[in-house]
Amino acid sequence: MTLALRATPEEVMRSVEELEKFGRSHGIGEKELFEARLALEECGSNIVDYALRRDPRQIFRVTIELIGQNLTLELRDSGPEFDPTSFHKAQPTGSDTVGGWGLELVRRSMDEVRYGREETENILTLTKVFRTGP
Repeated sequence: MTLALRATPEEVMRSVEELEKFGRSHGIGEKELFEARLALEECGSNIVDYALRRDPRQIFRVTIELIGQNLTLELRDSGPEFDPTSFHKAQPTGSDTVGGWGLELVRRSMDEVRYGREETENILTLTKVFRTGP
């Protein structure tokens, strides 16, 4: 399933709701689905806020796929090149650099996080291995 979404917080939440429906219809466990929703909301919000600057004329895409026991979320945007996989780990509040906690949550929530760039698009691929049932 691929969603074309405007760069607004409401559209990020729409993608999370669609993921929820998709996960439930495919029997994805609650823990895995919660972690995937958290990662999608964080990454989608980063795209909307930073890459596309909440410009509702801008579109980003989210593809949700199930391949075997792997739930894969692919996010594509045309914002400036940014590789979140190379971003430094989150820093404690007392340090010189504060931030990165959302990306750290994504790393901890998903089994694999990959970044690529094709022409003018950032491509972030998040994979979660799931179990069926509650």
